Amino acid sequence: MMDDYILEMRDITKTFPGVKALENVNLKVRRGDIHAICGENGAGKSTLMKVLSGVYPFGSYSGEIFYEGKECRFNGIHDSEREGIVIIHQELALVPLLSITENLFLGNEQAKFGIIDWNKAERRASDLLRKVGLREDPNTLITNIGTGKQQLVEIAKALAKDVKLLILDEPTASLSEKDSQALLDLLLEFKAQGMTSIMISHKLNEIKRIADQITVIRDGLSIETMDKADITEDRIVTSMVGRSLENRYPARTPKIGETIFEVRNWSVYHPLHPDRQVIKNISLSVRKGEVVGIAGLMGAGRTEFAMSVFGRTYGTKITGEVFMHGKPADTSTVGRAVDAGLAYATEDRKTYGLNLIDHIKHNVTIANLPGVSSGGVIDDMGELKVANEYRRKTNIRSSSVYQIAGNLSGGNQQKVVLSKWLFSDPDVLILDEPTRGIDVGAKYEIYTIINKLADEGKGILVISSEMPELLGICDRIYVLNEGRIVGEMAAADASQEKIMRAIVRGEERAA
Repeated sequence: MMDDYILEMRDITKTFPGVKALENVNLKVRRGDIHAICGENGAGKSTLMKVLSGVYPFGSYSGEIFYEGKECRFNGIHDSEREGIVIIHQELALVPLLSITENLFLGNEQAKFGIIDWNKAERRASDLLRKVGLREDPNTLITNIGTGKQQLVEIAKALAKDVKLLILDEPTASLSEKDSQALLDLLLEFKAQGMTSIMISHKLNEIKRIADQITVIRDGLSIETMDKADITEDRIVTSMVGRSLENRYPARTPKIGETIFEVRNWSVYHPLHPDRQVIKNISLSVRKGEVVGIAGLMGAGRTEFAMSVFGRTYGTKITGEVFMHGKPADTSTVGRAVDAGLAYATEDRKTYGLNLIDHIKHNVTIANLPGVSSGGVIDDMGELKVANEYRRKTNIRSSSVYQIAGNLSGGNQQKVVLSKWLFSDPDVLILDEPTRGIDVGAKYEIYTIINKLADEGKGILVISSEMPELLGICDRIYVLNEGRIVGEMAAADASQEKIMRAIVRGEERAA
């Protein structure tokens, strides 16, 4: 009986130029459930939610949407919001230099006769913040609160619109463990109050914890829907990738040589608060053919360290030395760092890693234009050949190398970033959160690329918030806490418990 279902999407098909993103996808969501949607990057999860919320209006897809028992034809996001369907995208849509109150009611102002009633808005903002467990002053600017709190402000903004069906796209992708748990608890609380939620997530442990049902989408097709009792990690993974990933991490026999990259006594101060030391006397090394991990909690200083070494793109009063192949190296600008043989794939691929409005071809060659030019003139056919070669090497799924980078899925965008740096032929690659927001199958492909590079004799430094990932792909792990190295261990001797113990105790190096 359809009464039990708040939402039913039937035979949804959506096509982009050269790519069928969704093909006859079906989704049924029970009233009051938390329904998870899982799938590899590019499987069509976000596309399906954009169809539902009217981002892709009626007429741009085929199929039917039934909500609250009646067929809906949304022509824009305002149509779906009027019905109580609110979507929170992976990239938060908050204005950093406006206050929490201003953000909560942006486009939904508390106004009478065209005049905003700020007292009413602030009172309502306080009530909404309390509902999501925030005690911030409603006049606080968004830029002054952390990502976890910003995510809660987005949810409060949805509550301001009288939400009945809340859609969250990768809500915990950039949150710390603690903030993620708080968000999941909040969703369970909303469920107890009768709200229905759809959550897109790659994090299988989170899905197992809160989902009542899960639908797996693969290559634009709905593969299966399973109930809470039937959810197991293995079953989800097999459905997502169409093959059983017995081993999440590809096997590798390391061939480790001499030290090729070394940083000694590296110290960095905060760019805006010059009296605050962010990196405190760090020394580390990477050998030829070695994959070295940097573990640590959010805010430990891992990205700040990487950026300050790579062209001093972060920090002030930087002191310390960098050596490549035993000789002092100048990494004081990005150009010099690249010339010295360093590459840095940033954790924020959308802001710093890619030109999102340009196509794959230009993104792949941008870090090494001399490699595709002669006499200062770019050889267009040579560039095309290089782009196609790296598209094949890293298995970028796209219609061609002329596809715009911003239209690729997260996993494929990350492969373009890797291709860009691989073409610059570095000796040492620093990979900052290389698999953030990427599904199991795409992760495996990126691990395979990392292994191949190590086998070719490159040194790899991997920063990751996922401890199982570091344990699965690294040969050696440094533990960073509050800007200091508090542990160093061979991956074979390491465990999540050992790493956490080093962080918590701030132990001296356990070499």
